[in-house]
Amino acid sequence: MRHQARFLATTWRVTLLCAGLTACNSGKPGQAIDVKDALPPLCFSLTRASDGRAVTAADFKGKVALLYFGYTGCSDSCPTTLLDLTEALKRLGGDADKVRILFVSVDPLHDTLPVLKRYGAQFGPQVVGLRGSDDHLAAVARRYRAAYAVTDPDRWYDYQVSHSNSVYVFDASGAARLLIPALDLSHDADGIARELRRIIAETPHPPRQPSSQPLHPAASS
Repeated sequence: MRHQARFLATTWRVTLLCAGLTACNSGKPGQAIDVKDALPPLCFSLTRASDGRAVTAADFKGKVALLYFGYTGCSDSCPTTLLDLTEALKRLGGDADKVRILFVSVDPLHDTLPVLKRYGAQFGPQVVGLRGSDDHLAAVARRYRAAYAVTDPDRWYDYQVSHSNSVYVFDASGAARLLIPALDLSHDADGIARELRRIIAETPHPPRQPSSQPLHPAASS
């Protein structure tokens, strides 16, 4: 049975990030926020839709990772955001292969691996569909203060899904670099491409290795 409406309340809303953790940078795409040293490095334990393999952040070592929470039944923000991100990658030319878009489903009951695989393929080879149990999903969402809610289906089997709409950008070492809120409203593919080129060009010294250990479902950090 579907869990009761689940909502992971974030204590790091965009307004708090701007006011308390780091300054909003109006020169960045979509009012992107510099979160270097403010968010933890990339870490998760999920299943990759393309091959059914269990993966962690270590599997994406050396790639710039764009982490986004959504679901395949989303009719507006998810496809628009993924289209904007893939448009940005087109502007990178050959460097597009240095980037992966990690699309984490917040509706794993309905987003089976075949469904996620077909969905990601619509946008391009850099889009990686990821799925996990309710506990694993909750763990990774809590780690990045992402919010989502899924209601129980009613007697007509209708249900509602809501989720935060930020894109988290991690460099090739797994370190958090940017938080991009509401990209589907700004449609700033050119700005995203500029930021990705900058992050790709920067080599961290020394490189920080992403954790290869599975994220414990109860972890709160």
